[in-house]
Amino acid sequence: MPTMADVARSAGVSVATVSHVLNGTRPVLSHTRRAVLDAVDALGYTPNTLARSLVTSRTRSIGLAVSAISNPYFTEILQGVEAAALEAGYSLLIADPHDDPGHERKVVQLLHERRVDGVIVAPSAHPDDLVGYLRRHAVPTVFLDRVIDAGVMSGIATKGGADTAHGEDAPWYDQVCAESAGPTARLVRHLAGLGHRRIGLVAGQPGFSTTGERVAGYRDGLTAAGLAHDERLLVSGNSEATGAEQATAALLGLPDPPTALVTANNAMTIGALRTLRRQGLSVADDVALCCFDDFAWADLFSPRLTAIAQPSRELGAQAVQVLLDRLDEPHRPTRTVRLPCAFVHRTSCGCPEEPGTSEGPESTASST
Repeated sequence: MPTMADVARSAGVSVATVSHVLNGTRPVLSHTRRAVLDAVDALGYTPNTLARSLVTSRTRSIGLAVSAISNPYFTEILQGVEAAALEAGYSLLIADPHDDPGHERKVVQLLHERRVDGVIVAPSAHPDDLVGYLRRHAVPTVFLDRVIDAGVMSGIATKGGADTAHGEDAPWYDQVCAESAGPTARLVRHLAGLGHRRIGLVAGQPGFSTTGERVAGYRDGLTAAGLAHDERLLVSGNSEATGAEQATAALLGLPDPPTALVTANNAMTIGALRTLRRQGLSVADDVALCCFDDFAWADLFSPRLTAIAQPSRELGAQAVQVLLDRLDEPHRPTRTVRLPCAFVHRTSCGCPEEPGTSEGPESTASST
């Protein structure tokens, strides 16, 4: 089995230079780096990851904790995380917290105990214990998809003990998410433009930032269209299909039911469709439907689903990049990166013919 010394002899450099190239511990001239990497390939040298972690104090591994991994949205995020981590030379450890606050804290603690360099987490609706643990142990963290309000953070930062690793106001977490409010308002304005005056929202689980932002966008859309706010038209589907079935049934059971619906994620779209079918109602003809979250088979429904498409894989890749930036520069300013979504115009909204195009993003990516 070839050794680092063999690589050094083949490349005509010192063992220390080979170590710097493979571990990224010091800048190396590009032609020297190329010679070392060519020698590694030619000899079939495999670095000792345990030894490398002792030199660099890094394991070159990332922990990912996202719930509902079977959900197509999170599956695509996972693919983005995995591809970006692999490209950067990092391995990935994955856990599913099942959106349970107690379990969430346990699985992230297990990832941390495996000595991952940092974690990417889609937090539950009540992440107090998780956040307290991450801060107390100074774990480099990126919150993904569901962001956490800074005021909430500061209020629970030292819960359970003093924070010995950071000052109270020290930056320690970054966030990556998609825009939610603007795209939701776009769906409402679109339906209003088609003549609908009673537009219902099947909202997500209370406590998620995505739920709050989409509810705010729904209300903004009503205001922009000059429509009254009827709180009976806003019902939680709890971010899952069964809850959405019940929420849709409640909306349709109103004395003056909505003529159009917006569902706030892909799972709830399935639930709404089940209820509409059970009640013998035709999508578009009887009840117009738009959904937040495009997914692989959205164009297979009849009529095809008008939707907001999130940049799922890009979200995952961006989360990895933000985490790597944090690892390289621990004291850099914190960031919240918001990526734009696209309005995918099909026919479930009641438009008479297939537009055949995706309109541009609702907003532009930003960092704050």
